[in-house]
Amino acid sequence: MTGKKNTGEEMVVLDLERVNLFVLHKQHLSDDSRSESGDIVRIAADVGGLHATNAITPYLSLFARMEGFRKEMLEEELYVKRSLAKIRCVRGTVYIHTRQMIPIAFASNRRMNIPNSERFYRYMDRTEEEYAKLSRRILKLLSGRGMTAPEIKRNLGEEKSVSPVVNLMCDYGLLVRGAPAGGWRSNAHTYHLFEEYMPGVDLASVGEEEARQSMVRLYLAAFAPATDSDVAWWTALRIGDVRKMLESMGDAVSRVGIKGLDHDRFMLTEEVPVLAAMLALKSPLVDLLPALDPYLMAYKERDRYLANRFYSYIFDRSGNATSSILADGRIVGVWDYDGKPPTLKWFLFEKVSKRSLQAIMEQALRLGRFFAGGEVELRECEDMEPLSERTAGAFMAPLKER
Repeated sequence: MTGKKNTGEEMVVLDLERVNLFVLHKQHLSDDSRSESGDIVRIAADVGGLHATNAITPYLSLFARMEGFRKEMLEEELYVKRSLAKIRCVRGTVYIHTRQMIPIAFASNRRMNIPNSERFYRYMDRTEEEYAKLSRRILKLLSGRGMTAPEIKRNLGEEKSVSPVVNLMCDYGLLVRGAPAGGWRSNAHTYHLFEEYMPGVDLASVGEEEARQSMVRLYLAAFAPATDSDVAWWTALRIGDVRKMLESMGDAVSRVGIKGLDHDRFMLTEEVPVLAAMLALKSPLVDLLPALDPYLMAYKERDRYLANRFYSYIFDRSGNATSSILADGRIVGVWDYDGKPPTLKWFLFEKVSKRSLQAIMEQALRLGRFFAGGEVELRECEDMEPLSERTAGAFMAPLKER
């Protein structure tokens, strides 16, 4: 386990299998790290937040990470206890973060999110003057209650969609997304005044520079070892800024290598001996992750967990990850759910052991029952059309018509 830094200092070079197991452990995806305590807030913090642009993703991400997870458990934390909330952060996507992380995510991404939302409402034929007037009316309307965008539109007598305006108001920290009107599969959120819905959360409590440094450290704690390009991809910071931040962390960050892979990686120094001491797996470790899961979306360099020749089966042309099957941390296939009749399908593009295949089938049965609320059929597909050859959005139904 030796290598050399450019400075001539010795650099640790790590075994790929141990690295994958270490990251799975941090992501609550190994057998010994799946939470049995029902601590959804801790899981959300540990994995860098739960990707929630697609409504069902956080539910399935938690199902993969937690024994005995039920849908109402997340809803209680989000909409009753409000220990978690939805906020736009990672490259403008909606994430679920803890109360403690919300000001940090807000301050770190505000400068990027607001211009994007402003362009959107202009594209939807809204002027700045219209926004100013309409936002004041929306604040007054939502005092003490929550409403969906169609309900806001109807109550205000608006002819145009108000969605671009409420999205921008969320990015300004004026509103927050509450419970959806259509259940766990719906993105039709109710919107509430942020100060009423999340009392005690001060969005101005963290400055931008401090917030960005915190986001970099959060990333390393959740996903490292990772390249500086990975960090820049997830945080949406410029690569030069990321390199300066990593350098400013001094001895708290170490540069490491992974056997057989290009690119040096970075990780928290305190974690290096823990990773190096990881024991080999005694039994197959299988995970079925949803489209856009944090583990799938956190890296720009994906060679650690996906062979390049299979890239187009997992990622579409926009970089969206589809629902994936992992064996010992490496992506080996794709899964999909079809409700008519309730069926959990899968396609393997890499050969797996008999024990791994049995574990995949067992996980598929559990996942199918979670979707259907009852018994499901299991079916293996013989082929799959690469996402790169399909229309936008195909990553949400990778095995459609198979």
